[in-house]
Amino acid sequence: MIRRVVIALVALAAAVAAPAPAQADEQVVRTEAGLVRGEVTAEGRQFLGIPYAEAPVGELRWKEPKKVRPWQGVRGARDFGNKCVQGASWDPGYEQPSHTEDCLDLNVYVPEGSHRRAVLVWFHGGGLTAGAGQDIVPDTFARQTGTVVVTVNYRLGAMGFLATAGLDDEAADGVSGNFGMLDQQAALRWVRANIGRFGGDPGRVTIAGESAGGRSVCAQLASPTAKGLFRAGVIQSGAYEDCAARTHETAVSQGASFAEKLGCTTVACLRGKTSAEILAAQRGFDWGPVTGGAFLPVQPAEAFASGAAAGVPVMNGANLDEGRLFAFGQFDGAGGPLTAEQYPSVMRGAFGDDVLTRYLLTAHPSPTIAFGTALGDMLFACPALRLDGTLAGRGPVYAYEFADRTSPPFASLRDLGTDFDFGATHVNEVQYLFKHFGLKTPLNAEQRTLARQMVQYWGSFVRTGVPRADGQPAMPGGGPERVLSLRTASAGGNAPSTSVHRDHQCDLWDADESP
Repeated sequence: MIRRVVIALVALAAAVAAPAPAQADEQVVRTEAGLVRGEVTAEGRQFLGIPYAEAPVGELRWKEPKKVRPWQGVRGARDFGNKCVQGASWDPGYEQPSHTEDCLDLNVYVPEGSHRRAVLVWFHGGGLTAGAGQDIVPDTFARQTGTVVVTVNYRLGAMGFLATAGLDDEAADGVSGNFGMLDQQAALRWVRANIGRFGGDPGRVTIAGESAGGRSVCAQLASPTAKGLFRAGVIQSGAYEDCAARTHETAVSQGASFAEKLGCTTVACLRGKTSAEILAAQRGFDWGPVTGGAFLPVQPAEAFASGAAAGVPVMNGANLDEGRLFAFGQFDGAGGPLTAEQYPSVMRGAFGDDVLTRYLLTAHPSPTIAFGTALGDMLFACPALRLDGTLAGRGPVYAYEFADRTSPPFASLRDLGTDFDFGATHVNEVQYLFKHFGLKTPLNAEQRTLARQMVQYWGSFVRTGVPRADGQPAMPGGGPERVLSLRTASAGGNAPSTSVHRDHQCDLWDADESP
């Protein structure tokens, strides 16, 4: 089950990364570490697989990312770099596991035209155990919005989030386990230092991500060490469990169990294990950011309540039917659809008696969808609204809900060939913004119109800090109960909603979060 920003230093950042003189060859750009050669496409220019840190291998495994060493000559940047260590999955392009630790690369997409364009930095989803920057191809988004887009690889699973007493001893602040998050910050420092050379404005950087990528944005918004690296954030389905991180005590305890599983009592022993052995042993453990150190002194919710990311515009939202994906995976996708007879006991076991009375089976198309509705409300919709409330008053907060129930399932689900009704489920909005897995989405005319409108909202936010779309209603801000419902015209079109808190039974789920 899935678990659970600062306008300052703009002038300094701009001075550090002023655009370099134009290159004789627009496919070649000089970065701090050396020249890279990308390619020109129908959408603009792209530079793929650029290393932003040294490969975290050998003694650098479970170390903070080190600045990449300069290279001689021109480095090719026409192919994606390696995916970070992860298992095989059902997603297109992930049919085989990756055991490669040399993976700290990023990709830059640049539209044609003038310099000083606003920049979007995208952190991929995948539960912090899977995925890569190449999961989205944002070249069309970059052209349509006039922005530079950067997608980032970062360490995953045990490679990115292992905390142990031995690793604590190596950490300057005595807290280990945030290597993947520190990778993201290293990528943002690369952007600050280099993006001007690609036509981007280092003083106008927005970080964004979906699911675990959105959770990453939450953590970076709350992190003191991220201050000055971006000016705005977009959280898509990332506020689950209120962006909670593991406590240091919990993370070290889990790390000890992980080491025991590998038969290790020392860091040296762990570093001696192959990446395949590490990958096999990480199953069954929770991997994510850790509180208590310089990166994240306190839980994100506490940091926000105390003023973290004050003044930073945030766009935050969730999807109407987030939970259907996970309910399908638990029941129908596993070969056993939830039945009406099983429904009461399953609901009581998962949520308690009160929830069963709120989610009547007769009000939903199937038992699986009814269960998924409760799950999505608890994990995504209500935490997103709570985050809106926490951030409101400390900076602009713009709220949306992707609600196109006619949307085609994203590529991984389409390949299953199932007739299950996923609706506006988890991940489904990504294909409206970018080429998900580099693939074209089979949208009808109404859905293409919605996609264009969403690209305008997102692009406007990246450029100006305020999400707008031509002829469309404003995205509400300032409160936890007002959101913009994103829908096709036949379903009513994009419209502000004040009933989303009630629609998702948030009085019930918020009660569980009371002290």
